[in-house]
Amino acid sequence: MSERAGLFLALDADGDGAHPAAWRFSGRPPAAVFGGRAVREVAATAEGAGFTLVTFADSPVPPSSGLDAAGRLEAGTRAAFVSTLTDRIGLAPTLHVTSTEPFHLATQLAGLDHASTGRAAWVVGAANTAAELATIGARPLRADALRREVTDVIDAARALWDSWEDDAVVKDVATGRYLDPGKVHHVDFVGAAFTIKGPLITPRPPQGQVVVLASDELDVADRADVVLVSGSDVAAVVAAATRARAAGAGMVFAEVEVVLDAAEPATSRLARMADATPWPSAGCLRHVGSAAALVELLRRLADAVDGVRLHPAVLAVDLPVLAEQVLPALAAAGLHRAPRAGDTLRSTLGLPRPVNRFAASATTIA
Repeated sequence: MSERAGLFLALDADGDGAHPAAWRFSGRPPAAVFGGRAVREVAATAEGAGFTLVTFADSPVPPSSGLDAAGRLEAGTRAAFVSTLTDRIGLAPTLHVTSTEPFHLATQLAGLDHASTGRAAWVVGAANTAAELATIGARPLRADALRREVTDVIDAARALWDSWEDDAVVKDVATGRYLDPGKVHHVDFVGAAFTIKGPLITPRPPQGQVVVLASDELDVADRADVVLVSGSDVAAVVAAATRARAAGAGMVFAEVEVVLDAAEPATSRLARMADATPWPSAGCLRHVGSAAALVELLRRLADAVDGVRLHPAVLAVDLPVLAEQVLPALAAAGLHRAPRAGDTLRSTLGLPRPVNRFAASATTIA
């Protein structure tokens, strides 16, 4: 864990909240989630509170069904929209390796890193149900094939982000040269289901490599910068974090769902939401109660993980409590420090900027 920052805190900002009935309790028209104002306000509140990064969930199909069926703006679009409206918080859309062309995925994330001046991250998605893949005319993959696809897309994206060396863009007005072609490289990537010649159409991201977050269930701990782990209680989270580090994870974040005491006690609010729609367990640690009890829970997790991704049940209700009570208490205890304007997400997380794989062998054209 970083001695500089204590726990890193991520906020998942999907729709009106993590609970499928969140739209019923948000206090705003359901269609508001399709407007820029909702995304902007959540990102601004999260940044002002001192969250390290905000994640944007996504899926090829709606996140819920029946009366709770909800649409989404595409995650990369949401992240890009707030990239120039923020200056400190990391931005991490979910992009699925099974339904997004790898070259376009890498380009989109590189563009986000440029737009945010080095604050982009990627939550690796691997949608693999029949309904999800029917959207692109594909069929679910076996476990071994899915893991290969995930590793191939991560490897291809990392190679493409290196396909332009850091100093490939010359912009020499006197000679009219925009770039040094000797520092732009073909990656010649061959995967199990696709090949990529390259190079990327976008210069190397400001961070060198966009920060990659992946669930431990994807079994790619050796390729991700941050592994997301789940468990139904603290002991299970600690065990999952230990397994992730043994598998090669450099950093580990715990997934925690939260329902907090606000104008209404958390338990009664959750019961009312459950009357409308049950909230199935995703295997995550779920905190229902006071802000002080959540702070204590995060203190306990801090011994095992580098960070926590919080999933508020209802953003309009739970995010203000997090911003006004939880994060200040953690900061006062020395367990959290807000990112600073001008820092890249990598520097905030204490991750080194990777050396370009092509730099040592490049041939520069004078």
